[in-house]
Amino acid sequence: MEPLYNYVVHLLSGLFMVLVFANIYLRVTPLCELSLIRQGVVAPALSLGGAVIGFSLTVASSILHNDSLQLFLIWSVAGLSVQVLAYVLLGRLVPRLPEQLAANNVAAGAFAGTVALVVGILNAACMS
Repeated sequence: MEPLYNYVVHLLSGLFMVLVFANIYLRVTPLCELSLIRQGVVAPALSLGGAVIGFSLTVASSILHNDSLQLFLIWSVAGLSVQVLAYVLLGRLVPRLPEQLAANNVAAGAFAGTVALVVGILNAACMS
């Protein structure tokens, strides 16, 4: 019964951390990504999707490499911080990134999503 309990605890904790990340990420970015996505704008969906997938990889690695829930949460928060910092730095490196995403510049959205995914992969690897 303990493996089932651990599975449920880690699954719910992981999903909770992804929701926390998405909520923080959406507040940090100057766009209203969800509104734009509902309107069918692809670029912010690519950017947000890459960030969520990248962070999910970090969460998965944290689950794999930490025996305690407390360590899992600590490393997830560290990964969250790095992912948000990556977006902030990318916003400084790419002129008018929020405006480009809002204008449905798919190349900018794909690039932002790719950067977020790469950061997530590296974050996950660093936890192993």
